[in-house]
Amino acid sequence: MRLRRVGEAGAERPIVSTGDGRWYDASSVVADYHPGTLGDAQRLLADALGAGRLPEFDPTGLRVGAPVARPGKVVCIGVNYLAHAQETQHEEPAEPVMFLKTSGTIVGPHDEVLIPRGSVATDYEVELAVVIGSTARYLDDAAQGLACVAGYTVSDDVSERDFQMNRGGTWDKGKNCETFNPLGPELVTADEVPDPQRLDIRLTVNGEVRQEANTAQMIFGVGEIIRYLSHFMVLEPGDVVNTGTPAGVAFGYPDPKPYLRRGDVIETHIDLLGGHRSVLGEA
Repeated sequence: MRLRRVGEAGAERPIVSTGDGRWYDASSVVADYHPGTLGDAQRLLADALGAGRLPEFDPTGLRVGAPVARPGKVVCIGVNYLAHAQETQHEEPAEPVMFLKTSGTIVGPHDEVLIPRGSVATDYEVELAVVIGSTARYLDDAAQGLACVAGYTVSDDVSERDFQMNRGGTWDKGKNCETFNPLGPELVTADEVPDPQRLDIRLTVNGEVRQEANTAQMIFGVGEIIRYLSHFMVLEPGDVVNTGTPAGVAFGYPDPKPYLRRGDVIETHIDLLGGHRSVLGEA
């Protein structure tokens, strides 16, 4: 199934598709896709679709919101592709590098991304995002990690490198500006993604390909990431895990680095999951 939220920000309607291009209004089954409902949503929607209880819905012309409302937390994995580690002059990590973004950074896949005031180095990072469907706590292996996945979507871990690197060495300063995590367009349930480590992933800026790779190149795969994180925090339904970005970020280019500017257009794509089209504005 594919879960999507459409409508004005803060008033999105949950809709669902079985992948045939037809959408159905899910609001009679779940009020929204959020941490309180996501654990049961797939089962409830499958039952309702099977019984023919959901009316068809035409989302044409409606804004697309992030596929999960108000996730409890957004956990991010850094330097998880070897080529990206090399371009940013990091050693290959022995363990996943972890940091957090607030859920307030999340916006819809086509919403405006705002360059923060004082920024000189706003950057892009396309990533495979994992949405947790069941509680992950002290898991034993990667298979148990994959079993906790509700589904997958596309993330752009927008970053301000000067804030991140030069303002006290705290990554969070460069990761948590408003609009710094476009997410969507939909949550594709785990049963429709046979292998999350076999997905082509790409990002363009103004039509120029900047990032192009395959999730097979991750240093730590999805299941291992979730297993690892579960020993440091409890992952709960609705949490989002950004799994790292491939090489090609602006920070990795020689000077003058092609950081983002007002009016730039970022387009992302991941196999099976779709992608974003974000236009850059200013805060």
